[in-house]
Amino acid sequence: MEEPHSVSSPRRTLSLSRKKRPGVSFVDSSDRASGFGVSGEHGPKTSEVYGFVGSITTIAATVLFLAWAYVPESWLHHIGIFYYPSRYWALAIPVYVMVTILLALGFYIGLNFLSTPPPTSLNTLFDEFSREACSSSLSTDGDELPIEPISDIGIDEMNRKMFGSMK
Repeated sequence: MEEPHSVSSPRRTLSLSRKKRPGVSFVDSSDRASGFGVSGEHGPKTSEVYGFVGSITTIAATVLFLAWAYVPESWLHHIGIFYYPSRYWALAIPVYVMVTILLALGFYIGLNFLSTPPPTSLNTLFDEFSREACSSSLSTDGDELPIEPISDIGIDEMNRKMFGSMK
């Protein structure tokens, strides 16, 4: 963020702050063409740094996990690695994670089924926002009819419109 007493322009920056001596810096035309030194931001953005560090860490962790899981013990002892967790956990941890995710999904779907009313309940058709159609008919003097207020269509009328009269 710039200081409150500074002047910026594409050609020069003049700082009038009391902390430093006033100075003028000129941006070279070659810097402007290459894209360096033009913006007021110096260095990479923090999100870019975190993304880079996260990707490198993920790759390193994957390589270490695969080496731990698949490299024979004799090779690890030859390299000088004698302490590492049991190979049982190389298979158990991913299986535990996958089973936990599947159980969480099943639990979530089960909770949704428990909180939903049964199909035979009238709560699936009507709620506190339902509106009955107005049965009051206004006088139809002319050709123009007023727009009816918003209301819900009854299930019997909907069945009649969709499926016709079934005899």
